[in-house]
Amino acid sequence: MSELRGACLIGQSGGPTSVINSSAYGMIKTALETRCITRVLAARHGIKGVLDDHIVDMGKEDPAELELFLNTPSSLIGSCRYKLKSADEDDTDYRRILEIFKKYDVRYFFYNGGNDSMDTCSKISKYMQRSCWECRVIGVPKTIDNDLVCTDHCPGFGSAAKYIATSVAEVIKDAEVYDKETIVVIETMGRHAGWLAAASSLASVSGRGPALVYLPEVTFDLETFFRDVDAYRREHLHTVIVASEGIHDRDGRFISEYGSDLAKTVDSFGHHQLGGLAATLAQSLHDHTGAKVRGIEFSLLQRCAAHCASKTDMEEAFLAGKAAVEAAAAGATDKMVAFARPESGEYRCIMRLIDLTDVANAEKTVPREWINEAGNGMLQPYFDYALPLIQGTPEDKTENGMPRYPKLRWIPA
Repeated sequence: MSELRGACLIGQSGGPTSVINSSAYGMIKTALETRCITRVLAARHGIKGVLDDHIVDMGKEDPAELELFLNTPSSLIGSCRYKLKSADEDDTDYRRILEIFKKYDVRYFFYNGGNDSMDTCSKISKYMQRSCWECRVIGVPKTIDNDLVCTDHCPGFGSAAKYIATSVAEVIKDAEVYDKETIVVIETMGRHAGWLAAASSLASVSGRGPALVYLPEVTFDLETFFRDVDAYRREHLHTVIVASEGIHDRDGRFISEYGSDLAKTVDSFGHHQLGGLAATLAQSLHDHTGAKVRGIEFSLLQRCAAHCASKTDMEEAFLAGKAAVEAAAAGATDKMVAFARPESGEYRCIMRLIDLTDVANAEKTVPREWINEAGNGMLQPYFDYALPLIQGTPEDKTENGMPRYPKLRWIPA
């Protein structure tokens, strides 16, 4: 295939993670070293930055500052939640995107995000092909929810899992301080997939894990929940429970809706805004038991806790960005970088490419056979799957005892 020369454009989209900037650095560093890429540009706040012509030149930043992307949480370039309509329905945004691509001679487009971001990536790729503008489009995965299909796991999940497991282990230690009954309910993120709630079970590696774990993959029943808790309390003084924000009853109603109207709010993609589950369950348990119950919501800490990141996760996130650029330079397009692992033997991460259409708007859930029969705890296959992803601690980049984040100039392209 003939060499395609031109600029590359990088964007970040959706909810951030503690290692999404590692992927960005993998793309930026590799693109700067790739001969056929003439400029390395970034769109501030994802596809909105493209539409608004808010494009910056990453090649003009200090390389030492760019390297600090590796230890910086959240989306440094800026993210967005913007849904592109079908081009057949309304091609206004697409015509604008093509205009910007032509303005900067963008021949490589890399978009770093989750399910909805891969949908955006696929739509743009298809439109560029229809418009006869040669542009190689590659999606780079990220999501703490770990719910992208066709990939063994996602960058961002390992670090979030490590934070949750570590924090739950610490909460359990705290709950055991007093010689009186303690009940704690912890809420994790996870709308339809319970990968993060399941990660709390890894706290058992440090001693005792949570008493009960509830995932959206299993229908939740309040009376059964009370029986589970009562059975545990009969033999234990301290009870720590973990539940995913997306647990729901048999009618599909989120349990968080029992005590709040927040879950009735939806975003541009039709996703319910969840939260308040811990408080709802804590109040229900207090009414049922009469005991003092504390509710804890990890909330944004799950996705921005770079101080508790997994080195494995950080390194794989970088490699995902690097692989995207290398694949595009070699001629690949309309693909997403995905991870695989050997079926047996020592863990290692294998990079591969999958079609964007195979992953857009689909969700991967925790296999039911990894959850115990009662639906309130995790089995060994989950531990075998998740433990390799939380290994290692990245080297700290600090200044005066605090994290040192990049100081960028954001020079307009």
